[in-house]
Amino acid sequence: MTTRDHAYRMLGWRLKQAGIASPELDARLLTQAACCCDEIEMIREPGKRISDAEEATLAGFEARRLSGEPVSRILGRREFWGLSFLVTPDTLDPRPDSETLVETALGLIGAEKSPSILDLGTGTGCLLIALLHERADAKGMGVDLSHKALEVARRNADALGVGPRASFRHGVWAEGLDERFDLVISNPPYIRGSDIAGLDVEVRSHDPLLALDGGADGLDAYRAIGAALPGLLAPQGHAVIELGQGQGTDVQALFEAAGLHVSGIVNDLGGVPRALVARLQRG
Repeated sequence: MTTRDHAYRMLGWRLKQAGIASPELDARLLTQAACCCDEIEMIREPGKRISDAEEATLAGFEARRLSGEPVSRILGRREFWGLSFLVTPDTLDPRPDSETLVETALGLIGAEKSPSILDLGTGTGCLLIALLHERADAKGMGVDLSHKALEVARRNADALGVGPRASFRHGVWAEGLDERFDLVISNPPYIRGSDIAGLDVEVRSHDPLLALDGGADGLDAYRAIGAALPGLLAPQGHAVIELGQGQGTDVQALFEAAGLHVSGIVNDLGGVPRALVARLQRG
């Protein structure tokens, strides 16, 4: 048997040798999960010996990580906006870049009282739930084509304390909706179909194809959303839509052709244009 600290350090070394991008963080998270301990316990009791069962569990985690499976998929959870979300094979893995949408949206609805929010393609519900968590007076709806993803989103909403203010609906984008919202937010699929095979294994083998494939040019979902937005936005409402890299000009043109005004594109922390902001044309 070995200690928690030794197991963590050796795992980190092996992940680094294998070219894993964040070996020390991944090793720490996997060791904590295998040993059923948190960060404080790791620091307080680094010399505690791990059991045979814990060692076997960690070995299984290591094999999965070395095969390209993300830590969030191994553990079934991902932190987003400081909240812990359940993730499953039926949902996109929430990523830090998408927090740009939440930050942008919060600024836009800051003056609204009891804002209503629509999340198109909700997946885990991370965008909607993060916004509801920040705005206790808000209510919202998440729409998704996947029944299984909707169940994950419901579970996340309940677990994170916003369930009573969140509803979830099965559907294709905005089909069948006749309400108007102060905010429409979405992280749609935007990868060109022909590019999916070349994606990193962590994405192509573990994120659901439904949440990745944006059609031949990557813009199918933007066409559907842009066409629907004029009937979804309240008079002073805004849409905040995630962009794929290099898609800002094309999506702006699609939205403006649908009669919307694109008021800005916000960069993420890496300097990549990430969140397109649109509203209704005003006379």
